[in-house]
Amino acid sequence: MSRPVHFEITADDPARAVRFYESAFGWKIHQMDGGIRYWLADTGDGDRGINGAISDRQLPGQHTINTIGRRLDRRRYSMPFLKAGGTVTGKIDDIPNIGRFTYAFDTRGLNAFGIPSSPLPARM
Repeated sequence: MSRPVHFEITADDPARAVRFYESAFGWKIHQMDGGIRYWLADTGDGDRGINGAISDRQLPGQHTINTIGRRLDRRRYSMPFLKAGGTVTGKIDDIPNIGRFTYAFDTRGLNAFGIPSSPLPARM
């Protein structure tokens, strides 16, 4: 069974979103190294909950994206996923200090989620 391990809140104005989530929930948020427009959110200590990030909205109407803790293995993972009616973007990105990563969509193409190629660090 695969569980969500990371979230991305997409925003038209990430700086505004950072201020809001820091103020509203006390999250510690910092921009990722390398000038990437991606702000990592530490949501608290302990084993409960997950950490996430804030990023630029890429598509109109795009909402929160959950990353599922299942390794991206095109041969073993894609086939059951595709049989269930999902789609994979086909683009695999290399993210510094994180690993390889792709996005996929459910049967309607409306709900996006991420799939890492290797387990994400416990505390991104």
